[in-house]
Parts: sequence; C-alpha cells; structure tokens
Amino acid sequence: MKIPKKVKEEVERLRELIRKYDYHYYILNDPLVSDAEYDQLKRKLMELESRYPELITPDSPTQRVGAPPRREFPQVPHSVPMLSLDDARNEQELRERLRRIREMVGREVEFCVEPKYDGTSLELIYEKGVLVRAITRGNGYVGEDVTPNARTIKSVPLRLFKDVSIEIRGEVVMPKKAFAELNRRLIEEGQRPFANPRNAAAGSLMQLDPRITAQRPLDFIVWGFGKSEIKFKRQSEFLKIARELGFKSPDPFVTASDDAIVEYYKRWEEKRDSYDYEMDGLVVKVDEIELWDKLGYTARAPRWAFAVKFKPRERTTKLLNVVWQVGRTGVITPVAELQPVEIGGVVVSRATLHNIEILQKLGVMIGDTVIVSRAGDVIPQIVKPIPELRTGKEKPIPIPEKCPVCGGEVVKEGPFLKCVNASCPAKLVASIRHLASRDAFDIEGLGEKTARLLVERGLVKDLADIFRLTKEDLLKLPGFADVSAEQLALAIKRAKKVPYHRFIYALGIPSVGQATAKLLAQHFPRFEDLMNATEEELMRIKGIGPETARAIVKYFSDEHNRRTIKKMFEYGVKILYDEEKRGPLNGKTFVFTGELECCSRSEAKKMVEELGGNVANTVSRKITYLVVGKNPGSKLQKAKRYGIPILSEKEFLEMIERAKST
Repeated sequence: MKIPKKVKEEVERLRELIRKYDYHYYILNDPLVSDAEYDQLKRKLMELESRYPELITPDSPTQRVGAPPRREFPQVPHSVPMLSLDDARNEQELRERLRRIREMVGREVEFCVEPKYDGTSLELIYEKGVLVRAITRGNGYVGEDVTPNARTIKSVPLRLFKDVSIEIRGEVVMPKKAFAELNRRLIEEGQRPFANPRNAAAGSLMQLDPRITAQRPLDFIVWGFGKSEIKFKRQSEFLKIARELGFKSPDPFVTASDDAIVEYYKRWEEKRDSYDYEMDGLVVKVDEIELWDKLGYTARAPRWAFAVKFKPRERTTKLLNVVWQVGRTGVITPVAELQPVEIGGVVVSRATLHNIEILQKLGVMIGDTVIVSRAGDVIPQIVKPIPELRTGKEKPIPIPEKCPVCGGEVVKEGPFLKCVNASCPAKLVASIRHLASRDAFDIEGLGEKTARLLVERGLVKDLADIFRLTKEDLLKLPGFADVSAEQLALAIKRAKKVPYHRFIYALGIPSVGQATAKLLAQHFPRFEDLMNATEEELMRIKGIGPETARAIVKYFSDEHNRRTIKKMFEYGVKILYDEEKRGPLNGKTFVFTGELECCSRSEAKKMVEELGGNVANTVSRKITYLVVGKNPGSKLQKAKRYGIPILSEKEFLEMIERAKST
C-alpha cells in the first residue's frame, strides 16, 4: 500500500519535534512542553508507525527508552535492559490491555498493581550483599555510574540483610514536604525552584558533587530487579523479599479482576494528593514471573507490564495578567492570572511567579503561552514560557514602584521586593491567616475573608487584638450571625492555650518554619530565653544559620513585636511547655505509616499532641506505638523487628476516645 506523502511529512515533523523536546528535557534539563503535550505527540507518532510499519526506523524516538547517558559520568551497560513501559490513559485502554494479555496467555491471569512513583529510575548492584555500583536508566541499555551519590541516600542499603548477589531497580524520589522546603530555600536564595519533585530528585542524583546530593532529602523505593541469584516466582513475592533485604517497597495489590483494578486505580487517583510522594499513575504487571518470557517484549517495552496514567500535572495555557500580592513580612510576590486550565482534576487559574529575580530569569511576558505545573499539594507555578509561540503582541510585566495595597515605599532585599510600611493592612491580613493556621494557633473559622474584614473594620490592629475579640465584636462583621459569631469566639478562646513550638511558629518570624520553631523550643527552656537570645547563641544550634539567627534577633529587637507579644499574654494566651502538656498519652510516642481513612496525618498528630503524646517521623526503639493505615511502608517491617506494638487505625481511634474520657 502506498503511503500518502502527508503521512510521511507528518511522521518526520513529529520525530524532529520529539527529538528537540528530548534534548531540552534530558540533556539541558529545560523542558519546552508539558509532559501531557509530549505524551500526546509521541502517542500520535506511535499510532502512525503502527498503521504504516514501513515507516519505522531504528532511530525513531518510539524505538528508544530514555536519554543518552551524560559524558560527565562513567557509562555502564545494564546486564538486563531497563525498558520503558507502554501506558494506558483511561479505563477503556486499561481494560483493553488486560484483555490482550489474557488472550496472549490463553488463561486467567493474576496482576500485581503498584504505585508508579514520579522520580528517576536507578539500578543498584549488590555482590554478596554489598552495594558495589549504582547506575541510572540512561537510554535503557547504558546508564551513568552515580555510585558515590547513591551511597548518600539513607534508604539505599550499603549492605543487605542477606549476603545475596542481586540487581535491584527502583525509583529515586523526593517526599513532597521536603520538595516544598527545598524550593522555599531556593526561592529565598534567589535561585529558580524545581518544577516538580521528579525534577528535584533527578537533579539531586546527578550532582557532580556527592556532598550536594547528601544534603537533599532523597528516598529510594523498589519496583523491580535485573539479574538475581534469588529465583522469584511472583512480582508480589519479590516486593516482599525486597523489604526483608532492607529496602522500601510498596505493598502490592494482587487480583485477577478487571473491575477491582479499575476501582483501585480510581481510589488512588482520588487520594494521590494525600500521599507522601508524587505519583503519576499505577503500574500493572503480570504477577507470575514465569509468564514474562512467554509474553515477551516489543522493541522498547515489556508486554507483561504497562502503566496506567493519572490526569496530567502539567499543561500549557495563556498568561493573561500578573498581579502583586503582599505577604505578612511585606514581601511582594508576583502572581500569574491564567486562562483556566484543568491540571490533575483541578482547574488552575492562578500560579506563583515567586519573586522578581525568578520572574526575570523566566523571561515570561503577559500574553505568553506557558507551561504550568501542579505537583501534589504544591501551589501551581509557571515552569517556563514557550517563546516559539509568541505572536509579537506580548507585553513586558511592569515591576511595581509602590506597594500595590497601601502605596507605601518599596525596597529591594535580595531577590525580593518589600513594602516597608509597618501599618500596611495586607501584611496584617496575611499575618492573621498565618497565626490562625492549623500548625499555629489553629483557630477554626478565621480565614482570609474574615481576617480582611477584621482589619478593614478596625477590630484588629495587631495580632494580639485577635485574642480580645468577643461575640459582640464579631456580630459587627457582615455575614456573621449569632451562631457563627459564637463559634468563632469559642474557637479563639480554645486556641489561647498553645504548645510552645506552635506559638513560636505562629509569630511569623522570617525564616522560621515549623522545623526551626521546634528546634528553638527544644534549645530554649522558656520563651523569655528565646526573646533575649543572641545571634551567637542561636548559631550554636545545629540547623540554624547566620541568616535565620539575624532574622530572629531582629524580630525580637523590634519594640512593636515585643508589645504585641506582651498584649497576647495579657489577653489570656498561655504557652504550654513540655512539662505542662501532661495528659493520658504523656510519655507515649507514635509513628504513622500508610494512609489513614479517618483524617490526615497532621490531624492525627494533633489528636495525639492534645492528649499529651508525641509523634515522630521515624521508627526507633524509643517508639511506643506504630499506627498502620492502608499501604504501609517499610516502617512496619522495622517496627516488627524492634518488637514495637502495632495499632490498626481502628485501634488507634479507640485509644484516642478512651484517653479523652479519662
């Protein structure tokens, strides 16, 4: 059959475009289009090549697995190729792939379903239980030797619990909270943040200096194996044995039911934001390893496994305008107003541009077509503009010379613009929102709208004024009736007793997040000691640098801040120090693993702390209980080894209820 000229031209156009995008993504670390648009192009090329197989060439982008290895690192061949996975994008395609696999096998098949972590793939080679080499995926056949960097990742065992020789494959990922904190630090330093946790993990692993990798909070989660002297019968068995060897691995979902797999996929897509790591879908594998050889491989992917993708986290859209928001410290942040676009099931119409230096580095203009990323619960951000799509009608973004809210003086401090007017109402509104947030005083019902009304009506002129508000005051606000006013007044009254570290965090001291607030609470027995601390004393604390020390001293040297804090205490605010947090769970420390159905991790933590208990992030012999939700991680195995009592979610909630009644 003669191939139409238009088809040939379209195939060549797609190949050239994909090669260009591959080069920018893999080599320059500078993606030109979103993952969704890229996948769409590649799928279109695959469809044309499938219809006209005569057009397939060895150098077609559809015939390769990943990226060419970088010259900065030694190149090492994989003993067994690390192939990519074909993917299904919806329920119909998922069911069709399952049907095809059963048809090829000729009987009923059980499938092992696992999370598809959005990170960077890595192979670890162990000889007699000792790590000897770590290799990136590279192009699937040859990867980069990044052994010194991999050795800095705490969840990569340097020696296994058994002296076996095995090639372990998995994903290097960065937890979402750690990713947000890393980006916060980069933004503060005037550096461009990472677009998503995947880019952060890949960029951290590929550092030429392993000391930089060591500073990045990376994790390694197992999903497969290459050569192995252990003979596995099932993929689900391999994941279990991997945990016994000392690795993190997901709990697989094994079933022969199409409906069960579809339901499992839908559940995961709904709850992906609550998971510790970014996921872009699930991986479905034939569980019986004996069938893998029977099903075989295409040129680039196995037939016995495929990915089923979630809705994309990156899309392209138009930048309509840029507005400037004033935060609680006076920092003026550019915020993009976008043509609304759905990303991961959420309609996004605004995205952060961080600060003026990042704005200038991006080179974005009003009217640009831009790539927008939404990674987990991270605020949507513009990854980059696409200059190739400019029409000439785009306009530069004007930088404000005055505060957009109060008209006050604006100064440049490092990469930031800042309003220096101490009475700027926007700063006070943002400070109230911060103080009332869940990790600070946790005042339910005191959101941005109410904060703005309180400032506009003159009821709150500083943070201390919040704690003298009465039901009668709140009834003066539009939208407040008897019940809502009483509820907020009670919420403020209940919030007046606050744990020490949460009080420090609530003050909104620049550079002091939750982790730093806890450090300060541990090192200064009383709040008065912290207020009078010197820079030298603060810098003796591991984890506090000169910039943070200066910010703390400057905050407490300000007479307005000291007066506000004094007024808070006069209005009934009481700091709960550790010895005052006695309760039924006093002296007990909990760790959580897996997904809780009752509530979020932060809500469960709050339950424990309100009853005098503590919550830790890692399992040690000092832990009292491990609370296990669905799909628990490696913490469960570690707790079993230490003999730590394990509670189900139901048992944990029953314990909380009993503690409340004592």
